[in-house]
Amino acid sequence: MQAWRRLCLVMVLLMLGQGEGQLAENFYSSRCPNVEAIVKQAVSTKFSQTFTTIPATLRLFFHDCFVEGCDASILISSPNGDAEKDAADNLSLAGDGFDTVIKAKQSVEAACPGIVSCADILAVAARDVVVLAGGPSFSVELGRRDGLISQASQVAGNLPEPSFDLDQLNSMFARHNLSQLDMIALSGAHTVGFSHCSRFANRLYSFSSSSQVDPSLDPDYAKQLMSACPQNVDPRIAIDMDPVTPRTFDNVYYQNLVAGKGLFTSDEALFSDPASKPTVTDFANSPGDFNGAFITAMRKLGRVGVKTGDQGQIRKDCTAFNS
Repeated sequence: MQAWRRLCLVMVLLMLGQGEGQLAENFYSSRCPNVEAIVKQAVSTKFSQTFTTIPATLRLFFHDCFVEGCDASILISSPNGDAEKDAADNLSLAGDGFDTVIKAKQSVEAACPGIVSCADILAVAARDVVVLAGGPSFSVELGRRDGLISQASQVAGNLPEPSFDLDQLNSMFARHNLSQLDMIALSGAHTVGFSHCSRFANRLYSFSSSSQVDPSLDPDYAKQLMSACPQNVDPRIAIDMDPVTPRTFDNVYYQNLVAGKGLFTSDEALFSDPASKPTVTDFANSPGDFNGAFITAMRKLGRVGVKTGDQGQIRKDCTAFNS
């Protein structure tokens, strides 16, 4: 009877572990003990060449985890142009994010060949860029394997749109076991983000039949945006999402929301909706509350759809499945 009970317990533990895999902060302690230091060095070197490393790497992690889980499927290159990165929603991902992970992987491979997944390197790099921009440090759980699927067709409908309201944001994040609090905290990454004009032009030029400009935008901010993004602007032009401290990871994003300076409708909705407004106000007033919630949310995000064991592989090259 005892053996039967033990078997049942093992089965339950295995079932509980399915979605999140068995991640551990010390996963590589015996096989690649310096992995985090190696990644940090590679990320720092890339950052010294361009600030874009910060938002690009953070956004890459988010886009990876929301499609197929945190499995580096976003990094795959397909000769046919049909991989995840080729989807319309991913074409604006800056090349510097990909380059950061690829360079870090090369450094890790030189020290510990065939041991560390690209998915784990991306997770560590996402933490490292937050710290480099002045944000909070936190421990990263490791042990992900790299995914075996990367399809552009899987992306549509799985990433938040700039036009989303609170309910749409909540339902999308809830699919990944992320709460409203997690969603609001992760939105704070927009403090170092940038956006192409097309993602918010409707708020400036065609908001509604009664008002060309979204009335929830601060009028001076709206004018600032119009001068940066005139109507027929070059589609490659991008502007900072945080007009106040665009190169610092801080809680000013939330202070901007309170002041009517949220760039996307989905940013502005966090303050205008009474269900989320108290959290935005709290984060605007308390950097500590924001940092704590952001750390919790990033660790939860890193567990989304994780592959372990034979569900994945350790890619030799982050851009290609092992042959």
